[in-house]
Amino acid sequence: MKKLNDLFFKLAEVTLVIMLSAMVIMVFGNVVLRYGFNDGIISSEEISRFLFIWITFLGAIVTMRDNGHLGLDSVVRKLSARGKKIAFSLSNVLMLGCCTLMFYGTLKQHGINASTRSAVTEIPMSWVYGVGYITSVAMGLMIIGKLIKLAKGEFKETDLIQVQDSEEVITVHTSKANQ
Repeated sequence: MKKLNDLFFKLAEVTLVIMLSAMVIMVFGNVVLRYGFNDGIISSEEISRFLFIWITFLGAIVTMRDNGHLGLDSVVRKLSARGKKIAFSLSNVLMLGCCTLMFYGTLKQHGINASTRSAVTEIPMSWVYGVGYITSVAMGLMIIGKLIKLAKGEFKETDLIQVQDSEEVITVHTSKANQ
């Protein structure tokens, strides 16, 4: 299961790199064409915008795995171990509810988006906004996994704080580089 999990995240990271590279090439190429030749590729703006949507959502999945999202942990750090467990459970249940709402909203919009095509490339908009399915399911599974680990007692007290300070990130990366 861990190999499958690692493969999924490696695939997501490679996909992010490819999408970002394509977006940069299209935008840069379009700028050069507009200023240098007074012409441009019409579809590059639309495709770049769609890639940006996918990059945002896929990046949110990868960032969640690393606990890299912004958070306010000043209150949680002052709680007892039991209080941290309660806060951890509550926040993860609320996030799971948000994932459920995102999936439900994407599902409700799917029919409309499937019959609506983009203006220039005429891609069905369900392909553009379908990333909501991937994001909600992937994040939901990660949250369920965290809640199961908490119920089994596999978390240390420090793991119950789901954000990292920038100083902590630098320390972790520096210590890994020295090994």
